Amino acid sequence: MSGSNSSAPGSSVASEPLSFTVHSMPSPDVSDAARRTASGRLKMLAVLAVCAAPVIASYLTYFVIRPQTRNNYSELITPPRALPEALPLKTLSGDSVKPASLRGQWLLVVVADAACDALCEKQLYLQRQLRETLGGEKDRVDKVWLITDEGAPREPVMQAIAQGTPATVLRTPPAELAKWLAPAAGHTLAQHMYVVDPMGQWMMRVPADPDPAKLKRDIERLLRASASWDRPGR
Repeated sequence: MSGSNSSAPGSSVASEPLSFTVHSMPSPDVSDAARRTASGRLKMLAVLAVCAAPVIASYLTYFVIRPQTRNNYSELITPPRALPEALPLKTLSGDSVKPASLRGQWLLVVVADAACDALCEKQLYLQRQLRETLGGEKDRVDKVWLITDEGAPREPVMQAIAQGTPATVLRTPPAELAKWLAPAAGHTLAQHMYVVDPMGQWMMRVPADPDPAKLKRDIERLLRASASWDRPGR
């Protein structure tokens, strides 16, 4: 028929193989990934700065902006020394304790061996009395006794420090403790009490044989300066 597209009998149509065009995949933009990483880090630093701002502001107010109104009795440690993450601590029963567990409260720290001589007893008594006289603010302060040997504390001493809110008693090797706390020249660790802030930074060293009233004023000033960001409990 005219106009028919039919092929004549016996004719063959050569089949052509299918062909595929391969396109290259887009290469990752390294610079874009780097920008995203940098942006994430900046956001993280911004969050940390916001969290730390009240702490920094209170310290600046207390120690820098108003030095003329401050007459601290205890020795200010500058810069403060952070609680070492690797400081070996254990309970009297031998259980390991993470140093980070001490953060979150102001700490009044006494250092002595387990025998606890007359000076040690005096320090522990002052530690307890000082905390109790803080009134409504005392729950922001914890008592800590760091024992520097493997001896067993005497029962009367343990009973005394258990009165009221019990002290936290932990063992630690003196050589390791010396990487964090240090006595004044010509003194030993046991002759001082040490003030540690809620971030775990040792920031004040109490004089040997301290005046309780002057020491209390130091603690009260610190609590007032940190009232905007520090709350009782960990």
